[in-house]
Amino acid sequence: MNITLREAIFKRVEGKSKAELRATIEDSIGNAEVTLPGIGVLFEMIWTHSAEETREQLVNTLHAQLAARTQGAEGVHSPS
Repeated sequence: MNITLREAIFKRVEGKSKAELRATIEDSIGNAEVTLPGIGVLFEMIWTHSAEETREQLVNTLHAQLAARTQGAEGVHSPS
């Protein structure tokens, strides 16, 4: 039986309580890069089933954080 990565991730979180889902997300963030596809699949589900207002808020948050990251990196100069 072939199972896609998406299906495997859904099976891993199906039936979890809200607290367990939150713990799964928090454990994945900042962890090994191997967890990134799972976070991506969960984000895809959130995005697909979110209202436009929520999507706009997500994009605004992402944009602000990327801008802050860029500004922070501009202040750091590598030694030559």
